[in-house]
Amino acid sequence: MHRHFNGLKTAALFGGIWVILLAIGALVAGGRYIWIFALIGVATTAYSYWNSDKLAIKAMRAYPVSEIQAPEMYRIVRELSTKAGKPMPQLFISPTDAPNAFATGRSPQHAAVCCTQGILDLLDERELRGVLGHELMHVYNRDILTSSIAAALAGIITSIAQMMMWFGMFGGGNNDDDRPNPLAMLAMAFLAPVAASMIQLAISRTREYDADEDGSKLTGDPLALASALRKLEAGTARTPLAPEPKVVNTSHMMIANPFRAQDVSRLMSTHPPTEKRIQRLENQAYGRQIRGVG
Repeated sequence: MHRHFNGLKTAALFGGIWVILLAIGALVAGGRYIWIFALIGVATTAYSYWNSDKLAIKAMRAYPVSEIQAPEMYRIVRELSTKAGKPMPQLFISPTDAPNAFATGRSPQHAAVCCTQGILDLLDERELRGVLGHELMHVYNRDILTSSIAAALAGIITSIAQMMMWFGMFGGGNNDDDRPNPLAMLAMAFLAPVAASMIQLAISRTREYDADEDGSKLTGDPLALASALRKLEAGTARTPLAPEPKVVNTSHMMIANPFRAQDVSRLMSTHPPTEKRIQRLENQAYGRQIRGVG
């Protein structure tokens, strides 16, 4: 649905995660078991991809809604999905007052879009249309698959690194040939999770820029999304979500960073700065050139 150099950037970032995973495998036992680490990465990716919708919906305690219960959401999503020539996703509402929205699911045919009660109370119909256009483009661009793979691989790298730390401190293997360098093990144990997490976050920020641009092309109204983002910036500051593990694992899917500013640094944020997103949307609306993705 889009033609961005960001797609190449995402592919390169994924390559970085796989390099880290395979480097861990090469370090352990001289690389003889590197195929095990590759299989672990593939298996974890497949599980996360297949169950991404269930995990995210459960984390936000969301429930499915009918057209009678949410007529405005249904009207907007039906219009935009028809315009895009794609199937309409299932719609959910999360009962939290924190204003936010996210899309999930393994494909356009098996997708869900969820709005919190807070965002439905905060935005007018035009702004909500901008937000839902953004979320639908996450589905149509298969960003859920992208983010699920990135999160799964980063998680497995962190788990393996924790195991490596114990091996590095207490030794491993039955002989000198099997025993990896303990200093190299400890260095990898500390650095690999940080590198994997930063790559995962960079992927998430890249996909947010794309969804902003593509969603605004779908709605034909970039300024509506810009207005929604301004309200969401203030709304999430007033009513943030608690950084619980389940919510943290879902936060990269949400249209706005759901946590307090002091709970997450800009470097480790899953979302680009709101002011940059708004500037890009205004540039798009007025036909100015958009530069960079940082």
